[in-house]
Amino acid sequence: MSDGAFVQSLERGLLVIRALSAPEPQALSDVARTTGLSRAAARRFLLTLEQLGYVRQAGGRFALTPRTLELGYAYLSGLTLPEVAQPHLEALAARVHESSSVSILDGDDIVYVARAPARRIMRVSISVGTRFPAYATSMGRVLLAGLADEELAARLARADLRALTSRTITSAARLREEIARVRAQGYALVDEELEAGLRSIAAPIRGRHGTVVAAMNLSAHAPRTSVAALRRDLLPPLRETATAVEHELAAGQAQSLA
Repeated sequence: MSDGAFVQSLERGLLVIRALSAPEPQALSDVARTTGLSRAAARRFLLTLEQLGYVRQAGGRFALTPRTLELGYAYLSGLTLPEVAQPHLEALAARVHESSSVSILDGDDIVYVARAPARRIMRVSISVGTRFPAYATSMGRVLLAGLADEELAARLARADLRALTSRTITSAARLREEIARVRAQGYALVDEELEAGLRSIAAPIRGRHGTVVAAMNLSAHAPRTSVAALRRDLLPPLRETATAVEHELAAGQAQSLA
């Protein structure tokens, strides 16, 4: 970037923090490879972050500390969405006995901003802040379907459509067709595309002007819950809960303008 206001060292420091978001502590060589920095530069950033309290080191491996939560807390605490959605998610999860989440779109990923787990059905742990590629998730497809045509086309043109399972849609043309279907039917259903054995269904959460501001989903274990059961048993309460969140958000916004 040629803008003189751009601080490259800050960019590199953030790259190092993101490199440490992996589930396991990372070696110096891992961080250097992930960020594209030299080992010497990566080491300087890691030691600086360690001194500031954002990184810990043990056995030559580095990991983030809980202090990094401060970096995202200001953003999340400024949102009304997670606060409004959480009790609705908990009630929904208790009602249908499946995990429920809310996410927003950030670049080419979805980011979880609220979650109510019913039981662990995924190999990876999901919490607030977890990211997944939007193209392979039910919430991601709902959020992509809510974009304007030009923005959607630009995102699909640059998307790296990797096969995460044998069922993942990796064709841009097929993904475009699927997103058009999501727009038409008002929900997205993903069948073992993100992870084998996992099915999910998602509905949009709309703002006061009808734009899609977030997505809500329910996830189920594929051997236990058929695609037909997702539509028949889980979609109605999911939509009902998403609508309740919309109404509460709208009421809160209206009150803030009064």
